[in-house]
Amino acid sequence: MTTPHVIASSSGHPSSQSATSSGVVGQHFRVGKKIGEGSFGTNLHNNQPVAIKFEPRKSEAPQLRDEYRSYRTLNGTPGVPQVHYFGQEGLHNVLVIDLLGPNLEDLFDMCGRKFSIKTVCMAAKQMKLIILCSSITDFGMAKHYRDPKTKQHIPYRERKSLSGTARYMSINTHLGREQSRRDDLESLGHVFMYFLRGGLPWQGLRAATNKQKYEKIGEKKQSTPIEELCEGFPEEFNIYMHYVRKLGFEESPDYEFLRELFSKVLKTLGEPEDGVFDWMMLNGEKDADSIYVTCAGTCKCRKPAYPAS
Repeated sequence: MTTPHVIASSSGHPSSQSATSSGVVGQHFRVGKKIGEGSFGTNLHNNQPVAIKFEPRKSEAPQLRDEYRSYRTLNGTPGVPQVHYFGQEGLHNVLVIDLLGPNLEDLFDMCGRKFSIKTVCMAAKQMKLIILCSSITDFGMAKHYRDPKTKQHIPYRERKSLSGTARYMSINTHLGREQSRRDDLESLGHVFMYFLRGGLPWQGLRAATNKQKYEKIGEKKQSTPIEELCEGFPEEFNIYMHYVRKLGFEESPDYEFLRELFSKVLKTLGEPEDGVFDWMMLNGEKDADSIYVTCAGTCKCRKPAYPAS
């Protein structure tokens, strides 16, 4: 079976030999070859491929246990892979989840690093369902925005360390402010414009240190007018960015309003919401039997669609 592209994050992952002497984790999963920064493996019960994440048990900032808990909380949610196993194997924590297909960045490359307005709008509407920009395969930094017991919103804080990808993170995150739902939505807006434009104004900045680079990126985001960021694209993208950047820390976003913005774009352009994305047309015709998009916005293979490079 051809292995599709997938990103499986880990910290200091071992090789299949060093992970466990038998090459088997959780009794039922055999470790295979490396994919991204995780490993590809096989369920010995049904011979189905899975993604296996390794993390040193003595890691300074362990994430897999929190990631496992997040998966358990969202069990059954469309677009969220199923967890098959979490435990300890030798010197490592191990998490086994569904193996997904190409992510949006892979598909972006396949499409010449530009997505059509139709594709971005359809993907955007799906992303709103769970407020993430790809099929959820890494919950290492996920957390509740409300206390599970008291249901109270997390408190506002400042002087927070940066977390996330600098290219997409919100302006508030650059300023060291606690993140909430508004920041997820702003990050998504940056992703939308990245896919439409083929890049963002704050990419390619140089600095002596990563800290200085993050500061430069943050300054460029603040100094780039939304009108300039969204220039040449439907007004609804401009409206989206203004809306999410004006949200209060604890304010509940109007998700239906945001979804309707993208519906309006599709209607204005006369584009049907038929689930036919740009990558399905690479061979000049729909290839819906090979690839589909989960409600999280990343495609998942029904059968192998693209071989690993």
